[in-house]
Amino acid sequence: MRALLLASALCLPFAAVPAEAQTLRFMTGPQGGVWVPLGGALKNLWEQSIPGITFQNLPGAGIANVRALDEGRAEIGFGNTISTVDGVQGNPPFPRATTQVCNLASLYPQYFQVVALAEANIRTAADLRGRGVAIQPRGNTAEVVTQHWLRAHGLSYSDIRASFQASYNDAVSMLRDGQAQVFTLGTAIPASSVMDLGSARRITILDLRDSIEPMRRINPGYVGVTIPANTYPGQTQDVTTIGYATHLIVRCDQPEERVFRMVELLHRNLAELANVTRDLARTTPRDMAADIGVPLHPGAARYFRSIGAM
Repeated sequence: MRALLLASALCLPFAAVPAEAQTLRFMTGPQGGVWVPLGGALKNLWEQSIPGITFQNLPGAGIANVRALDEGRAEIGFGNTISTVDGVQGNPPFPRATTQVCNLASLYPQYFQVVALAEANIRTAADLRGRGVAIQPRGNTAEVVTQHWLRAHGLSYSDIRASFQASYNDAVSMLRDGQAQVFTLGTAIPASSVMDLGSARRITILDLRDSIEPMRRINPGYVGVTIPANTYPGQTQDVTTIGYATHLIVRCDQPEERVFRMVELLHRNLAELANVTRDLARTTPRDMAADIGVPLHPGAARYFRSIGAM
């Protein structure tokens, strides 16, 4: 984080924040995931370089963030493509189609991860019957993906002992204390919460390659992604899991010039932001501007057109 702040200070002129600065509410993610530190890095980057605004970073989750923006309870946030598209289309779990959620930029792949205590000998979804599973609160993206994964294998929450936890760190505490044998999460790799658990207990990262096609029949936005060997303690082989993409969402009524500048700063500082999550090191302008089925904010579209990314 210090490296990011230093790099930002060197490559961008510092702009003092006026006394009457407007505060934008920035929805991040659950503690123990990547969205919290990345949100902090973006807050610092934008506040240093855009006069007149500050950011209040708030905990959130993919589906909750989409709702918060659409209902006017936040101005910017992280989202997951699969759930933001459901919001735009008015698909469950959204009660109606969103009208104020625009895409700012796509960022990097998200990895749905099923982490088990090695001693529990859990290798497949069928092995979860009767086991304790720590899951995000109902309605959060990783919770919905967990439901889809279970459904793809003919299971539901009635077949497991589900425990809904407010943060990944709380889920890790349950496994560390033996109150659960598995937890599910959706975030970048390596996830700090999984690293913490792996430092205290022997863990297994389940391979989900057999889940890809049945899950794509539920939501075609799912893809297969690889967690490389040695990402986590004791993980000696590549693991195939379910992927989707993280992106930044912004209220469509935000000023065009402000969003243009935010995207410009994001693009110019991808290398420094990759110190927070290394997946950003591979993100290109065309990746950022990709059509994901969510309307691109006019300020973002103008920036991407100006650099030939769309």
